[in-house]
Amino acid sequence: MGQRLNRCLDVPVALPPLRRRLLLLFIMLFLWLYMFYSCAGSCAGLAARGSPAPPRAAPPLPGEPGEESSLEEQRAAPDAAGPISSFFNGSGTKRLPQAIIIGVKKGGTRALLEFLRVHPDVRAVGAEPHFFDRNYERGLAWYRDLMPRTLEGQITMEKTPSYFVTKEAPARISSMSKGTKLIVVVRDPVTRAISDYTQTLSKKPDIPTFESLTFKNRTTGLIDTSWSAIQIGIYAKHLENWLLYFPIGQILFVSGERLISDPAGELGRVQDFLGLKRIITDKHFYFNKTKGFPCLKKAEGSSKPHCLGKTKGRTHPDIDQEVVQRLRDFYRPFNMKFYQMTGQDFGWD
Repeated sequence: MGQRLNRCLDVPVALPPLRRRLLLLFIMLFLWLYMFYSCAGSCAGLAARGSPAPPRAAPPLPGEPGEESSLEEQRAAPDAAGPISSFFNGSGTKRLPQAIIIGVKKGGTRALLEFLRVHPDVRAVGAEPHFFDRNYERGLAWYRDLMPRTLEGQITMEKTPSYFVTKEAPARISSMSKGTKLIVVVRDPVTRAISDYTQTLSKKPDIPTFESLTFKNRTTGLIDTSWSAIQIGIYAKHLENWLLYFPIGQILFVSGERLISDPAGELGRVQDFLGLKRIITDKHFYFNKTKGFPCLKKAEGSSKPHCLGKTKGRTHPDIDQEVVQRLRDFYRPFNMKFYQMTGQDFGWD
């Protein structure tokens, strides 16, 4: 019997007994795996042919709330893939995000997302989807398809800072899932406004000065709150809109300043908020003196150090200190209200 098996498998009889047994064991294991995956694929195909496909739910119209059950089903709906292709191409499911970084522009949202992506249980979209402010008419199916595949226990995330100042965004996110966790990275509104202006200046060098854009009338000192760079920093006003749809405990406020001075500390708070194990710690960061920002010792999917791009950490233009002080006086009552609403003193005054 052993000689017949040897001849069938072309195993030289001259091999030592131990090596012969190991080779036979390897061949039998290979055949078993091949039959297992072949059977799995055939069984899945037969099951799919034997039962009618469920109808696809139409995405809700813009502004129209969908039913919670159907939205949750869309959240967990897997992409069609056979067991073998899933095995080789990477398994997982595309889900609607369980957590969203909703703001604020020039607050440190990109840094936070890059740092969070180091965590093995966080999967995030790289580009900003702008679904709840610009692309809502495309529907939730389109939105979900943008998301990365996740395994059980992993969190899907995205970040679009303009959501925080978009009037319709809270209702739309609530309509998708009332349990969505929200993260807002905030920064001294005066510094944030200057940073916002600096970014625009780098793209449009011929724009008016910061000082002239700040005031409706500089003589009277009336601040132009219609200018987006100023308006975004009135955090208390925007937060009131979000609290109509989400409890304060479902929103985490991250300090943009502490994200620079103590990234591991702020990331610890974020990991706790998301229900994640504290894996991202001090050992993941080093401070880049040239850029003035913390950098990752090892970025996601890389063994090399990683700092944010050249567009981060631009040198701000010199602003008239009288204008800076006028802005501080303007923002102070809004900051005080924001501190009361969030239960946090961010120390901007």
